[in-house]
Amino acid sequence: MKVQKVIELQGIAGTSAARERGEGFKQAVAAHKFNVLASQPADFDRTKGLNVMQNLLTAHPDVQAVFAQNDEMALGALRALQTAGKSDVMVVGFDGTPDGEKAVNSGKLAATVAQLPEQIGAKGVETADKVLKGEKVEANYPVELKLVVKQ
Repeated sequence: MKVQKVIELQGIAGTSAARERGEGFKQAVAAHKFNVLASQPADFDRTKGLNVMQNLLTAHPDVQAVFAQNDEMALGALRALQTAGKSDVMVVGFDGTPDGEKAVNSGKLAATVAQLPEQIGAKGVETADKVLKGEKVEANYPVELKLVVKQ
């Protein structure tokens, strides 16, 4: 099945996570020529993800895939899809949480994008040390991400 009809569940408006993940989603949509049926906020919350997905399914029963900007919303969307009997819709989350990775390994989520907190923590300490020493620091320090799929 070629995925074309996609829904995005967004995080809390104005947060860097929602902005940056949303921008990455837009780039992927443009590169793969997906048809975005809807982009709705669900505030990084599992229950809101469930409720928003239930409402979106009413308007867009032909959805083929869901990208949620975090695993909590992805798991909420998954529950809504399961309740509606939509087992063929691909759901991808973000964060690589234990619940998200468990859902991937059991075949419920198609994937999650895992952050590497040890890198984030190390970079934070290094940056704080530079600031305390009066050294110049960058505005942003990108860290690696890892795509988690069922093994």
